[in-house]
Amino acid sequence: MSRATAAPRVLVADSWRRSAQCGIRPDGNRLPPLRRSFDDLTAYRDTHALAAVLPLFHELLGAGAADDGHVFAVGDADGTLLWVEGDARTLARAERMHFVAGAGWAERDAGTNAPGTALELGRPVQIVTGEHYSAAVHAWSCAAAPVRDPRTGRVLGVVDLSGGGTIATPPALAAVRAAALAAEGQLARMPAPPLLGPDGQVLRSPDPRLEAVHLWVLGRDDALLECAGQVRRLSPRHSELVMALALAGRGVTGDRLAVDLSEREIPASTLRAELTRLRAVLGTDLLGSRPYALLRPVLTDFAAVGDLLAQGRVGEALARYPGPLLPRSEAPVVIEHRRCLEQQLRGAVLGSGDAGLLHRWVDASWGSDDGDAWAELARTLPGGSAQRSAAAARARALNLETVVLPQARGHAAVLQRCRS
Repeated sequence: MSRATAAPRVLVADSWRRSAQCGIRPDGNRLPPLRRSFDDLTAYRDTHALAAVLPLFHELLGAGAADDGHVFAVGDADGTLLWVEGDARTLARAERMHFVAGAGWAERDAGTNAPGTALELGRPVQIVTGEHYSAAVHAWSCAAAPVRDPRTGRVLGVVDLSGGGTIATPPALAAVRAAALAAEGQLARMPAPPLLGPDGQVLRSPDPRLEAVHLWVLGRDDALLECAGQVRRLSPRHSELVMALALAGRGVTGDRLAVDLSEREIPASTLRAELTRLRAVLGTDLLGSRPYALLRPVLTDFAAVGDLLAQGRVGEALARYPGPLLPRSEAPVVIEHRRCLEQQLRGAVLGSGDAGLLHRWVDASWGSDDGDAWAELARTLPGGSAQRSAAAARARALNLETVVLPQARGHAAVLQRCRS
């Protein structure tokens, strides 16, 4: 694709804008930074959660990449490449543009590229030749998919295929998507899942002598926390704090916690005061500091739903989903996991072809305006039935409200401006 001859896809144009805002140079003269030394990288990736599924990636992608003259890569949630393997000559070419283990390929470091853009959007992405923001990558095509913790929905990292023209095809995108899903399935089946830090690293296992804490955050703004038989109802702000700490595993810095809680800067003194008030509610035996952490294993209702989805038990997952996660919260970490869980559950329901599950989805407040779900329900119902006609009519009405009418209003506004 040439920028001069064709308009870019929307996701590419949006990525180019983000790349420009980050100061990335399109001429390719500034290569992605090398973030980790060899010794540092070895220690880091040995404790990363995706190390457990690296043999699976080798089986699914490694041999094919080497045979076809491509490379496959695995990166962490910040876009740092952990492993880059494949065809020797292609690896040498990749090294010249810093596509190597230890290099940062997030969009903010490398501009538009499949691993970085997949992490930015939280979904599989294919970037071909001139769609890359940097000219240094225009000879390449790549396909990548994020890999999530199946219990929390948090992004652990990304898996990528990079190389020549055959990577710019649907089978390549399907291959990385399938590899990511297979990795998530394997992580879900691990008998004793490790606690994961905010960067996806495996942290020390919880002390088995400590009783777990139970946290309920689905369908409610004030979380319920049960510890040692005592149930506490938390304020909305304390609910956000406890959820962020639960996701962070065994430790998170104040700076990271502030980013998780707000897009605006939170003064360190304000955050410390909030955590002091939370400690007064939870007790010093449950909330630790330096780093901030919950000192007991945490079992959450949203992780339970994620577990059921990972096992393909969609009906049970939907039954245990009373509504969106902390629905009124605007904390970035909550928004990310709320959206992720709802997308996973919605996708599983729509893909099930089960009229009963689809009925339950559209009957719920969060699914009542889901035009795609109504349309899918209509397709699953018997032809000529009154229920099918009603579902199809609802789908058409929603499409009219969300697509046709806004477009008509836009056209009318343009005509009005032209006449004035």
